Amino acid sequence: MIIIGERINGMFRDIAKAIREKDPKPVQEWARKQEEAGAGYLDINVGPAVSDRVSAMKWLVEVTQEASKIPLCLDSTDYDAIEAGLEVCKEPAMINSVPAIPDKMDRVFTMAAKFNAEVIGLAMGEEGIPKDAESRVALAMELVANCDAYGIPIDSLYIDPLALPCNVGQAHGPEVFETLRQIKLLSDPPPKTAIGLSNISQGTKEREIINRTFAAMCIACGLDAAVADACDEELVATIATARVLMNLDIFCDSYAEVYRTRNL
Repeated sequence: MIIIGERINGMFRDIAKAIREKDPKPVQEWARKQEEAGAGYLDINVGPAVSDRVSAMKWLVEVTQEASKIPLCLDSTDYDAIEAGLEVCKEPAMINSVPAIPDKMDRVFTMAAKFNAEVIGLAMGEEGIPKDAESRVALAMELVANCDAYGIPIDSLYIDPLALPCNVGQAHGPEVFETLRQIKLLSDPPPKTAIGLSNISQGTKEREIINRTFAAMCIACGLDAAVADACDEELVATIATARVLMNLDIFCDSYAEVYRTRNL
């Protein structure tokens, strides 16, 4: 499973301050730490720190790339900001994210085709996040159809079934697992799957163990990627172990270290 490092995000105080003051040091420190910990992508999100998200995203991409060579996942609901970031990406990036809403899909898949970018699609529509797996899968199919219409390889599309915090949406957990399973049956080749891992534990007291357990269970259902804390060593070890037990990686005594260093 690919870890998309979540830490370069304006929701965190140190990154918000760095963006406001145009101080590259905290951004670049987190870029290096997440890469060394085993992240395959770095999520880049300007958050609410600034009003001009376009210039902030461009700056954040540029300073991150000075410290790390791994690909970026540009994360914003402001598609102008994402496009500005894509224009300065040195390597093909990932767009995070687009719901199954026609005008938003048109905007994002047009950018993806232009910049050879991967896309995270959200299993939600105009009415929000469905309660059941069947409705989530139907929305995933809309994303697959639109991805194909724009000539983007289906395996460049990651579907996020959308996990809600378990303390307020506990019944959604099994629906997420079933959605992950069903997405793999939508096409040949199938789309990939991704999830915002820390969403499942938002507002709970035992965030780390909930995130780690949920990651292992999702991997068993076919999860390919997660926006997650790449610097949580126990989480990375849990993911590496789950991959070995699912016969996705070859076992060796140092399998966890092999997983961490595969991108270095």
